[in-house]
Amino acid sequence: MKRMTAQDDYKHITAEAFSKLDFDKVTLLDLREPDEVLVSGIKGAINLPFSEGFGKLDTIPKDKPVVVFCRVGDWSEQVAEILSERGYDVCTLDGGYHSYREFLSGQDPELIDAKGLKCPGPIVKVADYLRDKPVGETIRVEATEDAFASDIRVWCDRTGNLLDKLTIEDGIIKAQITRADKKEAAVSREQNDKTFVVFSGDLDKTIAAFIIANGAAAMGRRVTMFFTFWGLNILRRQKKVKTAKTFIEKMLGMMMPRGTTKLGLSRMNMGGAGARMIRGIMKQKGISSLEELIESAKNHGVRIVACQMSMDIMGIHQEELIDGVELGGVATFIGAGEESDMSLFI
Repeated sequence: MKRMTAQDDYKHITAEAFSKLDFDKVTLLDLREPDEVLVSGIKGAINLPFSEGFGKLDTIPKDKPVVVFCRVGDWSEQVAEILSERGYDVCTLDGGYHSYREFLSGQDPELIDAKGLKCPGPIVKVADYLRDKPVGETIRVEATEDAFASDIRVWCDRTGNLLDKLTIEDGIIKAQITRADKKEAAVSREQNDKTFVVFSGDLDKTIAAFIIANGAAAMGRRVTMFFTFWGLNILRRQKKVKTAKTFIEKMLGMMMPRGTTKLGLSRMNMGGAGARMIRGIMKQKGISSLEELIESAKNHGVRIVACQMSMDIMGIHQEELIDGVELGGVATFIGAGEESDMSLFI
């Protein structure tokens, strides 16, 4: 902060210096109108619109220096002069909020390193960083979890932030995000999607899930099926795929069913006899098999998502999954659920 003229009884601060302030150690006074603050406010700032006069200036605490800003800097100079006369330690932001936003837009985006973090770690780290940042600030994020590519798209869409760029290079997912206002994202269509959490790996429950999913898709609904924990076995390939696994992962793989043909019934499985009986009845009655239901769902645009966090726990690798499966995390599921009028846990 520096004095500009001998006549000024208050200080001036540039946009660059303002960006380096610890906002917890100063009192921010925003003179803009409430609608401007709603779109591009700074958390913790006191909003006293210039248009409402100076009647409430004495309510501003004196325990910390006061930084005054408006849209372009003209109003803040008048208010800073008044506050200085009333004994405040005060300075004004040269060029107002406009200069601050212009300064931020010209800076190289800060890099948020989320490599090595598992779901929901990368999304949480991005959200925590941007929470108190002003509208217009841009960041870069790098993550190594495959699910992040899906999660960051959904997170930006549902929070109103802007996903400027998303690339994958040498296994590193790189995203550039610009902080936008947190108004609820506009939805131009009815929220009548359907979302399923497929937790169970039982044959009968899986058949029911895919029958409902196919029916919803036939009605023109967008369907997301989120497979987690035991449900991941449904998506495993029938044939063993060679992958580098730890001893524990190999043991888990041996104990869990590999693919749909190995699934048992939730009741009366009878060592697999019950499952074979159900499949025989379905064939006799002309009902599509589970494998046919899965193919039909994929052909009709049903989104099949495997929870990567659960895959890491269960020791299941992406190479072991059937074609048409995408990896996702908690943000992918929450985003789909918010656009749905029905969510089922199976």
